[in-house]
Amino acid sequence: MTNHGPREQRTVLAGPTFGVCLVLAVSVIVATVLAFSSWPLAAAARLTSAASTPLGKGVFLVASPSLVDPNFRRTVILICDHSSAGTLGLILNRPTNLLLSEALSDVPSLQGTAHLLFAGGPVQPDAMLMLFRLVQEPAQARRVLDGIYLGGNLKDLERIIVKPAPAETFRAFAGYAGWGPGQLASEMAQGSWRVLPADATSIFEKNPADLWQELNDRPELPGQIQALDRRGRSGTRSIVGVDAHVPETPGAG
Repeated sequence: MTNHGPREQRTVLAGPTFGVCLVLAVSVIVATVLAFSSWPLAAAARLTSAASTPLGKGVFLVASPSLVDPNFRRTVILICDHSSAGTLGLILNRPTNLLLSEALSDVPSLQGTAHLLFAGGPVQPDAMLMLFRLVQEPAQARRVLDGIYLGGNLKDLERIIVKPAPAETFRAFAGYAGWGPGQLASEMAQGSWRVLPADATSIFEKNPADLWQELNDRPELPGQIQALDRRGRSGTRSIVGVDAHVPETPGAG
């Protein structure tokens, strides 16, 4: 078996710099979700390619072993929104060393908890997005798949911390992965990503250090793409449709 290198990858965020930007963290969550709600869902134009799992909201992108871009090497990404206007996803397997209680020090219910902040992607790393698993759909959120929502607010967060219903949980992400029109299709054509069905257990319960290897080792299904990106390049540096409260993302580099 090919040696894929160290199995655990931990990202470090600079506390003081990151903390300054967190003053507007929760408002950015809501602004981003509301912005994506205006995307033309009927024009989703989902990419089916040769894969048995079509690309769309609520699937995993699993990076090819040959994808060497440090932003996305050995990553598993949950696609949270996908349309003709672009794609937004969250990297699931890059916990930082920053406690969420330190990042959101003004939330009393977080104090003393062990929740870590995850690095969700290279776009807008000073913005925070919340991913919830909830029994009932929250008012300020967008459904990603059954029982899992992007968005929410501090009230939702505090309730889950203090008195969660069975199986309710959450994760917080700094930044996200974004593709403008045509970018992800190009990367798929190069074989940079493998598409698999998403599930709540993998998102919230699996060890992030093992998630990429576990999904990468999952047996191929007939017609499914085996990802091989010979150039190891990714252009996931831009996103369209983000609310004006979020600074414009630089173009693909």
